[in-house]
Amino acid sequence: MELSEDFAAVPDAFQRLWTPHRLVYITAGPQPHADECPFCIAPSLNDEKSLIVARGKTCYVLLNLFPYNAGHLLVCPYRHVASYDDATVEEVAEIAALTQTAMRVLRKTSHCDGFNIGMNQGGIAGAGIAEHLHQHIVPRWAQDSNFFPIIAGTKAMPRLLGEVRAEVAAAWPHP
Repeated sequence: MELSEDFAAVPDAFQRLWTPHRLVYITAGPQPHADECPFCIAPSLNDEKSLIVARGKTCYVLLNLFPYNAGHLLVCPYRHVASYDDATVEEVAEIAALTQTAMRVLRKTSHCDGFNIGMNQGGIAGAGIAEHLHQHIVPRWAQDSNFFPIIAGTKAMPRLLGEVRAEVAAAWPHP
């Protein structure tokens, strides 16, 4: 009779991609209902739980829960508004200012070589949460050609979300 502890050494046809950061999805419990906006809920939680790295007057910055790359940030207005052209002048200005600061902080903390910055406006344009405006700031590196999402439907994340949040929050300049 084989013992279960022997199974770890038994080769099989599967390759393993260890993703300890996914444990947060398992231990978090039930997800918010579809009618509850996560970007409206996040500011009411503590920064660690909601992955917020900085809070401004009209907008805040948080890590993307489903990042493309480590350090993938989102800038969101507190107000529940869907479209960039419905944002106030103050919100648009703060989105821009927070985006600039995020870029500086990510360059310092992650030594990235560039960024993808943008907004997907509406579900048809690819917005996962189309009802609440948010801008993506995705750090990129010269050697980050990650083909897992294309060929295997998998994203390789080298760091835990909590670690990245703590590092970016600590490096964020305070007025």
